[in-house]
Amino acid sequence: MLLDGRASTGLLTQGEREMAEKLIIVMANTDPRNGEELGAPIFQATVAAAMDYDVDVICTATSGRLMKKGVADELFVKEGSPKSVYSFIQDAHEAGARFFCCSPNLDLFDMTKDDLIPECEGIVGGAHLIEQIMEEDVKVLTY
Repeated sequence: MLLDGRASTGLLTQGEREMAEKLIIVMANTDPRNGEELGAPIFQATVAAAMDYDVDVICTATSGRLMKKGVADELFVKEGSPKSVYSFIQDAHEAGARFFCCSPNLDLFDMTKDDLIPECEGIVGGAHLIEQIMEEDVKVLTY
């Protein structure tokens, strides 16, 4: 029984539910060699950041190449488009999304911190990622 006398269904209404405050987008299986795969995660990061969610985009495995200067400049979501993937990354960053490179990518792609694009907020390891996704107020999308 609820305080106002109504019977409880055990379900919470949208207003009663705790909303997640943070979205983590993990780009692990997204291959930069296939530009079509890059649009959705970056666009969703832009939209979520514009909706005032705290958004982190973790680029790991092959997608870590996106954090290297010059790589995303040469990639396009759609062939013939004038807008590069790097331009989409800039849009997401301007909306408030933060981009991170996984530490193994530095060795994997012969990069140093100086090789990272300005929009890359830093380098994170596996422990950081696991710690973040286990937080209660976090939702995770993987690509």
